[in-house]
Order: sequence, then structure tokens, then C-alpha cells
Amino acid sequence: MNKQQLASKIWESANKMRSKIEANEYKDYILGFIFYKFLSETELMRLKASDFTEDDLPQLTEDNPDIVEFVQGECGYFIAYDNLFSTWVKQGNDFEISNVRDALSAFSRNINPAHRKVFDGIFDTLQTGLSKLGTDARSQSKAARDLIYLIKDIPMDGRQDYDVLGFIYEYLISNFAANAGKKAGEFYTPSEVSQLMSEIVAWHLQGREQIKIYDPTSGSGSLLIHIGQAVARRNGNPDSIMYYAQELKENTYNLTRMNLVMRGILPDNIVARNGDTLEDDWPWFDTLENKEETYNPLFVDAVVSNPPYSQNWDPTDKEIDPRFSYGIAPKSKADYAFLLHDLYHLRADGIMTIVLPHGVLFRGGEEGQIRKNLIENRHIQAIIGLPANIFFGTGIPTIVMVLRKKRDDDRVLIVDASKHFIKDGKNNKLQASDIKRIVDVVSSNRTVPKFSRLVSIDEIRANDYNLNIPRYVDSSEDAETWDVYASMFGGVPKSEVEQLEEYWNAWPSLKAELFRDNGACYACDHDDIATVVRNNADVQAFIASYGQAISGLPVDLRSRLVEHPEQVDALGQETAIGKELDAMIAGTPLVDPYDAYQKLDDAWNGISIDLEVLGSEGFDAVRAVDPNMVVKKKAGKDVEVQDGWIGRVLPFDLVQRELLHDDLTAIETDERRVQDIDSEIETILEGFDEDDKQNSDAINQDGDAFVATELKKAVKAIGKNPASDFERGLVQAQKLFDETKKLKSGIKTKRNALEEKTCNTIKALTDEEARQLLEAKWITPLQKQLEALPNAVIDELIGKVNALKNKYATTYADVCGQIDEAEKELAGMLGDLTGNVRDMAGLEELKALLGGE
Repeated sequence: MNKQQLASKIWESANKMRSKIEANEYKDYILGFIFYKFLSETELMRLKASDFTEDDLPQLTEDNPDIVEFVQGECGYFIAYDNLFSTWVKQGNDFEISNVRDALSAFSRNINPAHRKVFDGIFDTLQTGLSKLGTDARSQSKAARDLIYLIKDIPMDGRQDYDVLGFIYEYLISNFAANAGKKAGEFYTPSEVSQLMSEIVAWHLQGREQIKIYDPTSGSGSLLIHIGQAVARRNGNPDSIMYYAQELKENTYNLTRMNLVMRGILPDNIVARNGDTLEDDWPWFDTLENKEETYNPLFVDAVVSNPPYSQNWDPTDKEIDPRFSYGIAPKSKADYAFLLHDLYHLRADGIMTIVLPHGVLFRGGEEGQIRKNLIENRHIQAIIGLPANIFFGTGIPTIVMVLRKKRDDDRVLIVDASKHFIKDGKNNKLQASDIKRIVDVVSSNRTVPKFSRLVSIDEIRANDYNLNIPRYVDSSEDAETWDVYASMFGGVPKSEVEQLEEYWNAWPSLKAELFRDNGACYACDHDDIATVVRNNADVQAFIASYGQAISGLPVDLRSRLVEHPEQVDALGQETAIGKELDAMIAGTPLVDPYDAYQKLDDAWNGISIDLEVLGSEGFDAVRAVDPNMVVKKKAGKDVEVQDGWIGRVLPFDLVQRELLHDDLTAIETDERRVQDIDSEIETILEGFDEDDKQNSDAINQDGDAFVATELKKAVKAIGKNPASDFERGLVQAQKLFDETKKLKSGIKTKRNALEEKTCNTIKALTDEEARQLLEAKWITPLQKQLEALPNAVIDELIGKVNALKNKYATTYADVCGQIDEAEKELAGMLGDLTGNVRDMAGLEELKALLGGE
């Protein structure tokens, strides 16, 4: 089971198990248990690396101070043998909720003092919430036992980047957020927004050896983790990053620490605090006692945050706080208070990204003054307008603002990305190509029509420091116009044809083939626009040129991915292939490189999972076959049972299509014959007389289906000499039913045999056969998707030309003539009507208005 399948299975089971417990609360229980499992198995892994054996493990007791001190030095904490997660699993039905309570209490007293800030109180939310798992100790024990068995198979290998544990944890958090309503915003920033902010920050910080990053409203910690991963990919050393986090709500603060620790971040690199960011600036003081002695202001390379939107705060006496030297945010809207806090903690060469509601761009009063100060002091680098409804729990429009402590450029880049998203259930979602499009314009600081614009400080001053995005970037579709002359006389206006200039530049001979110049307008005399476009020499050359440009991609991808897939750095290769693909199609007009990148990313979602399996298990995993476990109802309960087999990496249908084609074709031939028989039976029914249908028990009351048992009886009674067409039809129908039964039985037998043959084929694959199948799974579909992009461009033009032609096909004179004809017809019909004197007088008046007599 790959990580997506395992995560999905755990989520579905956990969502059922939570019963009436709110999703926002239940997440704390299951995520807490996962974290405890992680700590427990991390301890075991490090002990075994120090030559401990299974027989040595029972020595892990608090009564053995040497072992306690050794484990604390290795891990930062100590868990006794009786409290290990693996011990809980071994206890089976003897496991009780008291085991959890005892273990969590023991954990608290056995933390290494040097790492107390990382681990102290980290299980408080889980500890206090255990009572909600059931009404008594027995039901609580069962609920906890179910959770333990649900998560016991999650691998905990501690890899830094896209590890299974981190993926599952993020998957669960995002799904709980989707089910938590408005409370979701307290702990989760959608991963796509995190990735957007991460790429902007990582681009700015590339090349630095030691980096400090800070999130003052850390939630689950996912934003910090994404930033850290993006920075580490560019700088190569994940251990060179210090993570600072502050969170107001205790349970969410615990979630932050758990998430950071589980991503393999060293405890020494985690500095977290549970506190009110605006009230108690942090980390000014290591302790709240003796403030004067421990004053230690924090300045970092990057600050990232998604603070609560427009919440109340207390601005009393904040004038003397150096964080708010640019102004005091109103007490009913703390948005700029959070922004100024973030900006204060930046180093001179640092960068920050913050998610804010759209209102901060144009609201007046104190906020207007703060905005003016930020603009005049050159702090705002970019404003990115996001799609609405992109965050869980709120549909309000939001922005990402990018700020710097010091910059020379006095322009602000305004980006309107509000139109770039896909629907994902109830929410909108940024695609990988949308993120890349935004990051590219921010990193290159450039203007792109209808998307981004560099705005001078003089223009912003002229607008009284109003930064509302539509003032600067118009991303709306052009309003449709109607040409009066063409509406009256027909033809296609030349100005509207010239609006398709990018196509005529790419295919110079096409316009003359499509349109005839009749002086005032163009005429389009072709009935089949698509054929003219597709047969055009320039269009065909365009398709050929594009195909040639990407023709070398399969060979390159085979070299990069297929030759030694177990050694591939999935994330690094996607970036490298993306750059290569950009270079390949750079000279091709009309094809959007971001469309090509999205095709790559869509394919990569599956490729990367396979690469991860092969990377952790070796190339032989390509020959692995696993039981296909499904949940079925038995005695009213959900039971997991085996339903055939699945390839760990190679899908059965792919292997059958590529290597067992004859066997598959034989089955598909029989299946098509079954479909043909269904049609023949339907034809027989339609040919029967209605009286025969109603008088025969072999046909149902609706007359649209045979009754199997009655049909057999009727055919038996008819014997070998049917006397009528109806009887011959019944006999033929029975023969077809018999043939279907035999075919279906044969298909089932052949399917079972093919599945067994597929299992054996996968297990016996040669290395070269395996590589050919990986190529067929990974590369061939991607290449076909990329090759289809020019056709999408061509189809778009065909649609536009057809729309232009149809728009003016009916002139105003034609419409008037149609109206006249309709009025005359109506007047004539009115003459046939009769009624009383009053009615007839009304009808005569209507006829006169219509022009009738």
C-alpha cells in the first residue's frame, strides 16, 4: 500500500471511529497517538543502532538510571519498555486506557532537561481529552485500542522530506481541517498556499548557510515545514535551519511541536512557545521572570504567517512598543498589528510573507496611515490576490503580501491570481502551474498583461495609497462589442479579426484562407472551419515543429527515471525536468508553458509515489504483488478481506495490455459479444406484437424484459417446432440467454486465470521488461498529454472563428424580416378566432398594430 492509499485508509477509518466527536477535537487524539508512536519507534531505532537487541528492551525501566540517561541523551526523552507503542500493540485485548495515562505521565517526568521546551506538556491535549473517547474506562480502552491498531502500520523511517509519516500527518490535518468548519483556520494553512509562500521565501534565501525562520501564529506548523523544506532543497542542509514558532492555543501549539519533531527536525533547532504574539512579544525573554537580565531580541531571515483575520486586540499603550512604530492597528482589526510584528523581527536582508484579508489594501483610518508608512519606506515588494474560497472555514478574498526590511526599488508588484484555480469540492485550489506562474513573476519582478503589474510609488500616491488590486491590474475578460455596420450588412468586422493577431502571427497564411476581404468587412464562406484550419500548411508545420521540439523527452525521461529508479531524487528531478520542458517549448508560439508544466505535475503525482517505493525497497519492488484488501460487510460489521491481487508498482491492467495482450483480447471479445447479445435480445422484444407481449408470462408487465423462469417454461412447451414468429422469437431469446450464461462463466474463468498469470508474470519480469513497463506507465501517458497541447490551441481558435462567423451571420434586416413574417402569420391566425363583441374589438386592434387587415 503506497502512502496515499495508506493515508486514505486511515482517514476513512478515523472519520468513522470519531462518531460524534467534533473533527477539530478528534484530530488531537489521533495525531497525538501517531506522535507517541513516532517517539516510541524513534527510541527503538536509535537503541538498535547502538547494538540493543530485542532481549535487551525489557531493561528499559525508570529504575535503571544509566539507561534512562543514555536514552535521554540520544532522543531528548525516555520511554520505558512497558510504555512503548509496540508493547501496547502486543497487549492486544489486555490493553487499557490506564496504560496511556500512565505512559503520558511517565513521559513528562523523563524529558531531558535540555529539551524540556520542545517536549514539556506536548501530550497535555491528548491526556485531558482521553475521557471523551468513551463514557467509561471500557469504552475508552476500546476506542484507544482501535486507534492504535489503525495507525500501527504507518512506517516511521525518519526521512526528512516526502516521508510517509509526514505525508500521512499532513493528509490527516488537511482532511480534519476540511471537516472542522470555521475552526479549521485556527490550525491549518492549505498546502498550496504554504507552497506558494515557501517558494517565494526560498528563492530569496538561496545560498545562505545558516537560516532562521519564524511563524508567530504557527497553527499546525505546516507553513514552517514547507518553508524549511523549500529552503533545504536549495541550500542542501536541512540541519542548518532554525525554526521559531509561537501559537496562542495550547492544543494547536502542541500540534506545532509534534509536526516539527516528526519531520526529522533536530530538537535543538526547534524553539517554540505557547503565548499571545501581540501581547507578549517573543522571544524577547527566555523567562518571564528577570526580564531585564534575559532580554534577547529575535531577528530572523524569514517570517511567515497566516494570522487570524481581523480579530480584536488590545492596542493600549502599544505606542511605546517598537514593533508598532508605523502606527497602531484599530482594536477591532489586528491585521496590521500582526504584519508590523512580523516586519519588526526581520533582519535587514530578510523577507516575509503574510496572508491577510483583502480589506487591508484599502481600508482607511489607522490602517491607511500604516499602509502609507509601509509604502513610503519601500517595505512592500509584492501583493498577490488569491482566489476566493481558498481557505477552509472562510470564503472571504485574501492576499499574500511580500515585504522586505530594506529594499531599493520603490515600485510594488501587484499580482491578480484570483482567476487561476480549479474547483476542489467546496473550495477553490491553486494548481502547481498556478503557483509557478505567481512565483515566476514575483521572482523576476515583471509585468504580465491581465496578471501582474509593476506600479510606481507616484501612482500609488496619486491613488491616496489605496492598493486595491483592480485599480492596477484588470484581469477581467474584455467586454463583448458589436459592430454596427456588420450588424446591419453582415460580414465579420476587421477589428475583431485582428484581435486574434497572435494566431495570425504564428500561422501567417491562415487568415487569408479563412477570410475574404470584401472592403468594409471580412467574409467567411467556409462551412467547415475546423477542416480549413487543420489543413493549413502553417498549422500543420506548427504541430510538426512542436512534436519535434518535445520528441527527445521520452529518451531523456527514460535515462533520468527508468534506468535506475531506485536512485532517483523525485523532487529534484521534477524541478530539473520542468526546466528542460520549458527550454524545449520556449520557441513554440501559443502553447502555454504553464499548461505543459501542469501536465508534468499531474503525472508526477503518481510517478513520485512509485519512485518513493522503489527508493525505499529497491528495484525488486517492481516485481512485488500484494493482496488487494477491501472492506466488506459481514454480520453487520465492516471486515477487511482479500479481493484478488494488485501490483505494488505495476498495475495489472498495464501488464496485461503490454505483455498479455492475446489473453486480454480474448476476454474483451467475449465481453463485447455479451453486449451484442443484450442488443439482440432488446431487438427481439421490440419486434413483438403488443398483444403477444401482454398475453405471455415470459415477458414482464412493462413489456421491456424477459422473465427468465417463465421464458424457460414457454420454450420447453414450444418444443422443436415453433408455430409463429412470436414463438420463434422466444426460442431465439432463450438461446441468447444460454449463450450469455456460458460466456459470462467463461469470462470469469478466463479473468481468474489471467489474474494468476499476471501475478506470475510480474514476479518473473526481467529487468528490461520491468523498465519497459515503467516507461509505459510513467512516460508514455505524459508524452501523449504533452503532444495534445497544440490541438487544444487549434480547437480554441476554431471556436473563436466559428463564434465570430455566427455572431454576424444574421443581420438586422434578417431579424426585421423574421419579425415581419411572424407578425403576418400571427395576424392571420388571429382572423380564425371568435368571441364576444368586446373580445373581437380587442383582436381587431391587435391585428391593426401587427399590420394585418
